[in-house]
Amino acid sequence: MKGAKIKIEGIVQGVGFRPFVYRLASGLGLKGWVLNSTRGVIIEVEGESHNLEVFIRRLKDKSPPMARVEKMLVEDCAPEGYQEFIIKRSSEDEEKFLLVSPDISTCNECREELFHPDNFRFAYPFINCTNCGPRFTIIKDVPYDRPHTTMATFKMCPICQAEYEDPGNRRFHAQPNACSGCGPQLQLRQDGSLCQVTNPLDRTVELLKNGKIVAIKGLGGYHLACDGEDNQVVIRLRSRKIREDKPFAVMCYDLSSVDRYCYLNQGEKELLESPERPILLMRKKTDCPIASAVAPNNRYLGIMLPCTPLHYLLLRQFGHALVMTSGNQSDEPIAYEDEDALRRLSSIADYFLTHNRRIMRRCDDSVARVFAGRSIIIRRSRGYAPRPIRLPGAVNEILACGGELKNTFCLTKNNYAFLSHYIGDLINLESLASFEEGIQHFQKLFNIHPKIVAYDLHPDYLSTKYASQLLATNHGLSSVGIQHHHAHIVSCMAENGLRERVIGVAFDGTGYGSDGTIWGGEFLIADYADFKRVGHLQPLPLPGADAAIREPWRMAVSYLYSVYGDNFTDLDLDFNRRLNKRKWPILKQAMDKKVNSSLTSSIGRLFDAVASLLGIRDTINYEGQPAIELEQIAEDRIDKWYPYKIIEEEPFLIDPRGMIEAIVEDLKHGTSRSVIAGRFQRTVAEFTINMCRKIRTTHGLNKVVLSGGVFQNIFLLRILWEKLRQEGLEVFIHHQVPTNDGGISLGQAVIANERVKKCA
Repeated sequence: MKGAKIKIEGIVQGVGFRPFVYRLASGLGLKGWVLNSTRGVIIEVEGESHNLEVFIRRLKDKSPPMARVEKMLVEDCAPEGYQEFIIKRSSEDEEKFLLVSPDISTCNECREELFHPDNFRFAYPFINCTNCGPRFTIIKDVPYDRPHTTMATFKMCPICQAEYEDPGNRRFHAQPNACSGCGPQLQLRQDGSLCQVTNPLDRTVELLKNGKIVAIKGLGGYHLACDGEDNQVVIRLRSRKIREDKPFAVMCYDLSSVDRYCYLNQGEKELLESPERPILLMRKKTDCPIASAVAPNNRYLGIMLPCTPLHYLLLRQFGHALVMTSGNQSDEPIAYEDEDALRRLSSIADYFLTHNRRIMRRCDDSVARVFAGRSIIIRRSRGYAPRPIRLPGAVNEILACGGELKNTFCLTKNNYAFLSHYIGDLINLESLASFEEGIQHFQKLFNIHPKIVAYDLHPDYLSTKYASQLLATNHGLSSVGIQHHHAHIVSCMAENGLRERVIGVAFDGTGYGSDGTIWGGEFLIADYADFKRVGHLQPLPLPGADAAIREPWRMAVSYLYSVYGDNFTDLDLDFNRRLNKRKWPILKQAMDKKVNSSLTSSIGRLFDAVASLLGIRDTINYEGQPAIELEQIAEDRIDKWYPYKIIEEEPFLIDPRGMIEAIVEDLKHGTSRSVIAGRFQRTVAEFTINMCRKIRTTHGLNKVVLSGGVFQNIFLLRILWEKLRQEGLEVFIHHQVPTNDGGISLGQAVIANERVKKCA
């Protein structure tokens, strides 16, 4: 007989780990106990030596599907003579630190029960078990027990309580366990009043079939839903939501439904059905019956499968795809509290399908796509957050505030980086409040007390101003300002476990440069502590500053003026016929006198200029629209590129004026926009490859890291991925965190930690 005390850290609460331990120990004839603590799971077990060895081995090898054992410490101890194996009541240690599970989509067993007429939970929209259901969005504190969740107000009926206490039951210690007799209930509302209907869900399906827009309360907030094949109702939703062009997400019941609309490969099937259930960007079929207004000027659809039993019931009854977009007005955070949702969404939704289980923390849907057989995350939120990123070594307790667009924050502790759920664009007080609430919640959950605050160098970002306020009121804090593109590169390095110096290619729309200009077409030599700018796109004026981002025609003017001077207005171009001739002299004067026309090296702004020259987009309705639409029309069988120059002295300068001249000539000769778009993006790939080749030669580096929002462009990414590797370079891209600004808080935290260590 031997005894052992085992301490396990990781995602081991809320994922059926204690019931798994109980069944494993009981099956091997072992005695003792298991409990949740605020540090993880603690086990004391004794029995025959061989069985104990099997038990310890299987703890890691056979753990529940959503569990993640990060650390396991096993100590021998003398047997106590236990008579049975039990689950003890959770302990609350003084030092709390526990990993929290993301929300988990409905498992196969619960789905079978949901649609089985003989099951007493038949058609119950809140069915769950230890393998699925809400986690992050209902948790108030750790350890993960019912009193620490928003399920605390629902007292389990005798049947549910018996399941909860039965070690042989799948719902043994399932904290959100409930049924129609004791759990959350649906309600249908109109104009703030309760609708007296027998079955709110059945009535909702009728309303959707009759062309109504319904706000539906999900896991992390409200969706706005309507018939995905009815163009008129989708147009009406766009009008009410004030969202002119940005694509809506679509929810389908199963893979066969998805197959009606989009092409499916094996990787996409697996990601769609994964427990995370992200929105997946997929290529539309030519005969796709989804309403054209769902994704205007886009060859892709954002498709997801149901993540809750409520959504399964809705989609099965409705019969085909539903638009399922975030419940908010443009630029606002998603609504998640009932009264707030009724107030903010009443001008959009005709009805509200809600329920009485409180959402503790808003959490948007995640967005992903499959590239080269692996998933890449575009928006990391529901299903992924707050699962941490494991770092190569221990770090200080740091708060990294992220950027302005697609904001996330990051908190670090031990060797974990807790990247937040998606906050959104920090451009108003509502978003800032969501940002601040999220930070407070994460600090409480993970017992993190930051001593260091990292922030973007841009002085006008709300995240930077928040950091400044923290520093002003907490004098014990130290601060580290981080250059935007350095943070991009290090975020990709950190998730790929790279520590050595790399060639960093950071392409995006806007990032505050260390020289005070706007960067965005950058080639860096970077490690965790520092970077050197060894190349970039030739800077040009950004006429009108932020106005140039909203109005891409301004960047087209900037590029044409740099090539042709005043004579560009004489060119026989459709662009010139669209150009407001009264504005041109004012713009020219502003650029010449450097008034409100800071220089930019941004690749994103180059995409804007070309999109406007081609007549694709002169003004935008959402961030990144010109580049997205330029990618959509590009001819992908292009093996030619436009001329360009690289000035052969470090920092290397890419001069694209020859490309602009060639594009103008193509336009004058009637070359199709799709061919020009393809050649342009192939040219960007070619000068990137050329630059990486030069930097390898001059600096002896062979690892290339690609980061920044421009690399959401799969057309460009695919060429670079293939060609750089053919050059013998090792290429690293994002998979765990977004390549856009949603990932930079991770880079900020890692850089801040490294700099503080060097100064210590």
